[in-house]
Amino acid sequence: MIEYKSVAFYRSALALCVAAAAVFANLHLMQPLLPELSRQFQLSALTVSWVYTIGTLCLGLSLLVYAALSDAWGRKKLLLITLAGMTFSTLMLSQVESFSALLFWRAVQGLFLGGLPAIAIAWMGEEYSKPALVTAVGFYISANSLGGISGRLLSGAMADLGHWQWVFYPMTLLGLISCWLIWRYLPASTQFQRTSFRFKQALSDNLFHLRQPLLLLVYLIGGLNFLVFLNQYTYISFVLAAAPFLLSSSLIGLLFVTYLTGTLGSALSAKIAAKLGAPLAMAVGILIMILGSVITLGSGLLLIAAGFFVSAFGFFLCHSLASSWVSQHATRAKASASALYLVFYYLGASSGTLYLQPFWQAGQWQGVVLGSVLMFSVTLALCWLLWRYKQQTSTRPSLQ
Repeated sequence: MIEYKSVAFYRSALALCVAAAAVFANLHLMQPLLPELSRQFQLSALTVSWVYTIGTLCLGLSLLVYAALSDAWGRKKLLLITLAGMTFSTLMLSQVESFSALLFWRAVQGLFLGGLPAIAIAWMGEEYSKPALVTAVGFYISANSLGGISGRLLSGAMADLGHWQWVFYPMTLLGLISCWLIWRYLPASTQFQRTSFRFKQALSDNLFHLRQPLLLLVYLIGGLNFLVFLNQYTYISFVLAAAPFLLSSSLIGLLFVTYLTGTLGSALSAKIAAKLGAPLAMAVGILIMILGSVITLGSGLLLIAAGFFVSAFGFFLCHSLASSWVSQHATRAKASASALYLVFYYLGASSGTLYLQPFWQAGQWQGVVLGSVLMFSVTLALCWLLWRYKQQTSTRPSLQ
């Protein structure tokens, strides 16, 4: 086992964190570019948003495969294959000249981006001692957030400097560095036990999870919340790019710094759940997101930014509790249960523009806020159902 504060710990944690930053920077860097791409390709907001959502869609679908494949092939080997695929597809994105080519390579990239989220936590759980695991997971989640923020900031800055495709050159370099670090500093697995890939067993496990109300309700809560939260950023980008704001891509990218309050929401989630219970604490997070959404209706950039700071706190509060709930309440095949949560999570992200588009067409940003509040009302109801069902099944594990 790799012990906390050992040389192997710091080297492997560094490799995983750099890889995480590369993956989530690549996943999210297209979001602040959507208004620019809409102008360049002469496409509607809904059509151009597919260049972003197809990445999250393909990532979500790939998770169904990678977790099982890593059990059969080995963690490090599959991680290197997917990171290499991510790097190559990122380089190809720097050369595309049409929107169809852009969509194709974003889909390919999305399929490879799913490798790290499906494998990293499993590798850490097997190879790190418990003190090392707690610290490493904290580093890894922070790298996810920082990667998502920095990718958005970098893409906006590159668009303002010359051309939006320039961002893929530093991203390719970061991909190469992450491949080298994983190859050089991630130790070969010593605790890994290879199992044969059995499609029927994987399917059976997933169907079993979907039949468990304590899991299915949380899958829906996580997916539907992310459906709204992530895609609010997509539509506000078009608001900020238009009159009266007329913000550049780099300034639009700065809005994603509001994710930082999510770190505080995640950190406080356990304390809030200890007082209220997880279902009610999730409901508090959703109410905070409703408040944040309403605040954005105020005039001026400061109120818009304040609203997103508030929403990010509420979202990550709820998301952290939902993730923990799944791992604690899955009665078998815990890895596939957690992977299935991420499938719902990213499928929600991918379908959010389709859900919010009619509201956008009817009322622009005010319509988006209305659609958001309606969906958050649904997830509030799901939290109430989860609380009621939990009260009736007191013999199962409880996050209290």
